[in-house]
Amino acid sequence: MRGANAALGAAGLAAFLALGEAVPRLGLVKEAYLPPTSRIAHALGQEVTDHAFWTALGDTLTGWALGLAIAIGAGVVVGLLVSVVPNLREATASTIEFLRPIPSVALIPLAVLLYGTELRSVLLLVVYASFWQVLVQVLYGVQDVDPVAEETARSYGLGPWARVRHVLWPTALPYVMTGVRLAAAVALILAVTAELVIGAPGLGARIAVAESSQAVPDMYALVVVTGLLGLLINVGARSVERRALAWHQSVRGEAMV
Repeated sequence: MRGANAALGAAGLAAFLALGEAVPRLGLVKEAYLPPTSRIAHALGQEVTDHAFWTALGDTLTGWALGLAIAIGAGVVVGLLVSVVPNLREATASTIEFLRPIPSVALIPLAVLLYGTELRSVLLLVVYASFWQVLVQVLYGVQDVDPVAEETARSYGLGPWARVRHVLWPTALPYVMTGVRLAAAVALILAVTAELVIGAPGLGARIAVAESSQAVPDMYALVVVTGLLGLLINVGARSVERRALAWHQSVRGEAMV
């Protein structure tokens, strides 16, 4: 089954690449706007031999990884505290609902004002966008705890942190991993967006330079790189999720299928 899916996926990708080659060659779209796949592949080959490309890639991954790590840590800690401390969830509900819908890109002027084009500007946007993905999932996960299991833990004399460890955390973990997977994708989007708009070092800034200098094949090649990064991050996040939830019925059922 997996082999058939992989074959279909490869066939779909081959068809897409062939279409990308044929459309500009047939004159349906000007090559100045959409170069053929072969030209993009050639530009990509030149990019990977350039040391500046790898430096930009490292800058993007640094902003992504640091921002994601901060967002996950803060989201889990704040989510657990808000859920465990009595009346704190009700007291913070309106604040969370007010701040969460604010688009991270709206904070770009603030980031530039505070930190200019430094890495901290990227981190501000990445952390803000990713934090809510994790926090909301933690809150949902804690809300899903079985009241009977909670009362049973209390009757056995488990303290607050013991209940968090043995009752609350196992129930919330699947939600947390979903939040981490979503946050990983959002973090990459915001990292590249910040670099593209602010000019912070990274792939986004390199895309902006290619666009402004009319190096269209190079621009598309860099866009392809960001797409491949997103794919690898998603695959990696799903792999971590399966390992962390190997005991969970959803993962066990998936493995059986």
